[in-house]
Amino acid sequence: MRHTWLSWMWGLMLVLLASCGDGDEPVVPGPGPDGPDYPDLPDVSPAKRTVLIYFAADNNLASFARTDLEEAKAGLLASTVEGAHLLVYCDFGGDARLIELVKEGDTVSEKVIREYGERNSTGVDETRAVFADVFTDPDYEAESYALVYWSHADGWIPYPVPSTRWIGQDRGEGDNRMNLADFVSTLEGMPHFDFIYFDACFMQSIEVAYALRDYADYYIASPTETPGTGAPYERIMSALLTKDAALDIADIYYQTYHTYYTGTTVGSPNNTTETWGAGAAICAVSTAELESLAALTNQLLPEETVSVDELQELVFDYDKRGRLSYIGYYDWDDMMQALLDEADYATWRQAFDAAVPYYSTTPKNFSSSAGMFSMGGTSGVSHYIPQSLTSEAAAAYRTTEWYEAAGLAKLGW
Repeated sequence: MRHTWLSWMWGLMLVLLASCGDGDEPVVPGPGPDGPDYPDLPDVSPAKRTVLIYFAADNNLASFARTDLEEAKAGLLASTVEGAHLLVYCDFGGDARLIELVKEGDTVSEKVIREYGERNSTGVDETRAVFADVFTDPDYEAESYALVYWSHADGWIPYPVPSTRWIGQDRGEGDNRMNLADFVSTLEGMPHFDFIYFDACFMQSIEVAYALRDYADYYIASPTETPGTGAPYERIMSALLTKDAALDIADIYYQTYHTYYTGTTVGSPNNTTETWGAGAAICAVSTAELESLAALTNQLLPEETVSVDELQELVFDYDKRGRLSYIGYYDWDDMMQALLDEADYATWRQAFDAAVPYYSTTPKNFSSSAGMFSMGGTSGVSHYIPQSLTSEAAAAYRTTEWYEAAGLAKLGW
């Protein structure tokens, strides 16, 4: 036993002496070429981009939406963009679901993220829940974000005020629509977007663009009726998945419809862009310029009561629909030219051009009520002119942010 104890003591002394050495002791290899193979840590860096296409198509546009979904899949398959998430909310009638389109070799699969059942896809809580499922989920964290909203639409005045404007339509149970203020509320708590694009009719108005100014760098929409075929998703997909490509999206949209433009509805409507010859218009607004443009508009507008009847006669109207559906979407640039003297208009137009970096239209567009009509002299952004100063619609207009910011009370509106 004594011999064993002495051996143990001697070993301990050797260890202590070694620990106080001069630094030449052997070093245990760490991770690296000469070290042990440690498992790779998971990549926690965010994706480059997350995009949501929101199809609120539980209405008479469902077949067009399904076609656009297939176009999106074809566009993703052809795209060389990597590091992006493309999610699609699908409500074509029946159960709604959220899917991610995933490119796998020479196919694109639909990965089901969540199933919602039958629901009102224009409801505030329902819409906000979908946005949260995408934009606040760590799995879809990204360096940049974009939102495409696809449906029927009619602008900004609260539904169901007579001559209303609204966003989205869900006819699964009744006739449900979303007001602009409600849509804005669904964006609270979401990340800032590169762009918000409305693939829907009449949505490029200054009232809508101004309401969305704090939520996206660009706002893309059409000032008039849009073809049921919607955007050419197979062609815009790479731009959708690329940061700072909002103007490219608008230009690809226009160039596609321009390519197949014939100035006639012969062969239309159809579910494909290639068979739509009746034209289209698209406009992109830079939201960073809108507050200064609002202030300049307020500064330059004359402080005098303006006859709305006379003004409507002078200004181009994008809305060619019949009396039951008519609202009136007047060309904003045309309106300001009628209200300002030449020098003030030139000053204002310079600021307008800075805020509207892209607008293109085919020579004619199509109205479901009036057929083909000329788009000559238009600027791409609409503005409300009251039909009557005592109407419910005019009263609702006075509650908008744009009415206050632009100083429209000066006109007696």
